[in-house]
Amino acid sequence: MRRAVLLGAADSKRTQYLKRATQQTGLSMTFLSWENWQETMGRLAQNPLLIKIDPPVWDSCILCELDSLSTDFKSQLNLLAQMADSHDIRFFNHPSAILSLLDKVQCKETLRQAGLPVTEILARTPAGNLRTETALHGMAASGMAEEPAPPLCHTSSRRMMVENAQQLLEIMRLHGIHQVFVKPVNGSGAAGVSAFRHQTHTGRMALYTCSVSHPSYGLVNTKRLRYFSRTDEILSLLDQLLQTECIIERWHPKADYQGYSYDLRVVVQDGRVDYLLARLSKGPITNLHLNNRPLDIGLLGLASPVLESVAEISVKAARQYPGLMSAGIDILLERGSLLPRIIEMNGQGDLIYQDIYHENTIYRHQAELIKRMEAP
Repeated sequence: MRRAVLLGAADSKRTQYLKRATQQTGLSMTFLSWENWQETMGRLAQNPLLIKIDPPVWDSCILCELDSLSTDFKSQLNLLAQMADSHDIRFFNHPSAILSLLDKVQCKETLRQAGLPVTEILARTPAGNLRTETALHGMAASGMAEEPAPPLCHTSSRRMMVENAQQLLEIMRLHGIHQVFVKPVNGSGAAGVSAFRHQTHTGRMALYTCSVSHPSYGLVNTKRLRYFSRTDEILSLLDQLLQTECIIERWHPKADYQGYSYDLRVVVQDGRVDYLLARLSKGPITNLHLNNRPLDIGLLGLASPVLESVAEISVKAARQYPGLMSAGIDILLERGSLLPRIIEMNGQGDLIYQDIYHENTIYRHQAELIKRMEAP
């Protein structure tokens, strides 16, 4: 019999409600904190283990710290994966699978190659090391302390690299589009996610983002959606945002309901859709912690073929990662056609307040699955 272990944050809602589910199902579970897990893991790993990994809780709201925090988290996931190679450890969600979903570009490519519809990535910013090397090379070649904005360049996957707002505008012109999402590769909770619109015939711009510029810390996440319309403010914010590792995605118009645009959060567990919720917003960013509106999927009045298509692509997406027992998948329905597209996948997307404060079905099902997986 394996010992069930939860690795997470002691006071988080995830921990509290999974513990409540373990009490309901009679599952015995040992808790480990990210702060000192390695000290205890060595002793526990002398016996067979089954580990569920929850994400760490980050206190920082400074966007430029997201990359370093994420790098540390990824290194710990790698360490956990290595431990599984030398000890008798199984995972509810394997750390390698979680790592794969943290790579947003490669995840989209994996899904696309599997024939699944996804939102289109148009460009990305260089990773930290590549950005530094490019800047140093430019300064060395010119002998100047600063260099002008480099020209657009193509990656091996034929996606463009951008480093500033002017290059972003050029990419939009080249693609003939007037609205995009700019998303940090690292972080969660819509930190840094920005929806940008540029009307080329008038020059007017609009930016929706939770980020503001702080005189001492640069961009900070306010956890409140803000709207900017002044061109100088928008370009400055975009220039700062594009100094973090980001992807630029086509802004696909979402279906609407009673004046709200919406997308869907699908939780797939054990190879089936376990929970489905609509997220409604008056703006383009639908994360529920931004005071957006959750809605029971049945109230949308979607036709059965649409719901069947959503379920089919969600289950197929999760199937591309055999190490995942649970995944949270964000899906939009295109305005008019209601054709689904996967926005993003998350190997730790199981926390939904509308569930934990009512039936707590997601975590109860997890506890039941873990009990089943404990058996030799």
